[in-house]
Amino acid sequence: MNSDRHNVLKAWIAAILWLIVIAIESSALLSASNTSRILYPLLHFLFGMDWLRFEYWHFYIRKAGHVVGYAILSILLFRAWRATLPAMDNVTWTLRWSSFAILGTALVASLDEWHQTFIPSRTGAVRDVVLDTCAGIAAQVLIFLWSTRERKSHERVRHFD
Repeated sequence: MNSDRHNVLKAWIAAILWLIVIAIESSALLSASNTSRILYPLLHFLFGMDWLRFEYWHFYIRKAGHVVGYAILSILLFRAWRATLPAMDNVTWTLRWSSFAILGTALVASLDEWHQTFIPSRTGAVRDVVLDTCAGIAAQVLIFLWSTRERKSHERVRHFD
């Protein structure tokens, strides 16, 4: 298998494996009641946290999980599209790759929340789709900023050669 096809395959396998992680997280296994069974005793032991304070933090821990999980998905989708649809001049960022990554993130978030409406211990929420999509957009902004910084760094090095 040639190097380009190998890179495309690796990039898509990583994205697909992360989609599997999201699907598992979307199941009853990681519902709020199940994660609280693990997190509450841990946080109570470590910090002496009472139940009322735990409920507050539990909500934010779960939302942080959304942000991190969907930011990672967006990055992996960007990488997969970059490998699949190479650009000229060895650029490291294009609006095309970024847009596909954001659209893919929004689609997965929508399907994930829709799927959760069928699980008795879960609820699907439009606000979570918005949160997940915003996390994907934020990841793309970070990729863009990193790419711009790298390009400027390479230009400075070429200027001094």
